[in-house]
Amino acid sequence: MDIGILKETYIGETRVPLIPFAIGELVKLGNRVVIQSEAGLASGFDDQAYREMGATIVYSADEAISRAEMVLKVYPPSWEEYQKLEEGQILFAFLQLSHATRKNLELLIDRRITAIGFEAMEEQDGDRPILTVMSEIAGKLCIPIAAHYMQVRQGGRGILLGGMPGVPPAVVVVLGAGVVGSNAATKAASMGAQVMVLDRDVSRLGKLEEKCPHKLVTAMATPYNINRFVPIADVLIGAVFIELETTPHILNEELIRKMRPRSVFLDISIDQGGCSTTSRPTTIIDQVYVKEGVIHFCVPNIPALVPRTSTIALSNILLPYLEQITQAGPEPVMRSNKTLAQGFYTYNGFCLKQKIAEPLDLPFLNIESEWNLEYARE
Repeated sequence: MDIGILKETYIGETRVPLIPFAIGELVKLGNRVVIQSEAGLASGFDDQAYREMGATIVYSADEAISRAEMVLKVYPPSWEEYQKLEEGQILFAFLQLSHATRKNLELLIDRRITAIGFEAMEEQDGDRPILTVMSEIAGKLCIPIAAHYMQVRQGGRGILLGGMPGVPPAVVVVLGAGVVGSNAATKAASMGAQVMVLDRDVSRLGKLEEKCPHKLVTAMATPYNINRFVPIADVLIGAVFIELETTPHILNEELIRKMRPRSVFLDISIDQGGCSTTSRPTTIIDQVYVKEGVIHFCVPNIPALVPRTSTIALSNILLPYLEQITQAGPEPVMRSNKTLAQGFYTYNGFCLKQKIAEPLDLPFLNIESEWNLEYARE
């Protein structure tokens, strides 16, 4: 199979899907790989490293796409990149189509693009292999980022996260005990912060308490508790995730206004639309803004802050799936690999996700019913 890897164009996006070693493994299987020049440079991999592993270097996205049967990238494609896709190609990337515009989905369907989203791939136990790893990185980065913006020179309140003898620590409130939230909470607790975690799933809260006994407080994410805990936060982390849906706004201007002046709000769910009406996407280059007196950090691609780690982690997980797709083709993989099958958004002119297709009145195909792909969900 011919594979084309694009250089990322989103502001501050520094990751690349595959490291040179992974390219070499694909080439050994008879695949041909073209990669846009300097795609891996920010991750520490120059063109020569890819060339030595058998890749061909090209100098434009147009050429990388036109020579590819499968197009690989990290960040969701821009509309300009969507328009360059050709009939029948495979697109494999973070796609976030749950809140994409109708024209993006119509293009994928009209051009019979096989669109596979990193974020939608799901194992039988409910784990999402690629999303989980990137979420772990984002969760671990949340607290150092928050500590940075709490410094007075960054406009913050001038509070040390873990406090000092005789000086209380910062209060960190985490909304959501999934992968991002639990990693952020664990990191904050390890640094001595006073941590409170809210979630609607009591079993998640129980697992988190087992992981960090006596180091944090948990509560159900009811409107009462949200209204109670958010105003006392020095650091508020929004880590709300709902599968294939835009994140609901559980916070609004009125509630954010009740927070302490110059406190810090990190909306990690911004890639799914954000959990507050005050949130809007920011970039790694221009990370924050102040709204209702609160510092907002709403960067959708936090792992791009550490591209070397993120790229290697992504490549390690992605390679086995690519080997299967390139050797068998998309339809056999959908039949045999349930994890990959869950990642397919569109195929052969149909949308395969009912939650996305029905509201937009798009042609829907239920592959689980047609091919009896029974899938156990947690």
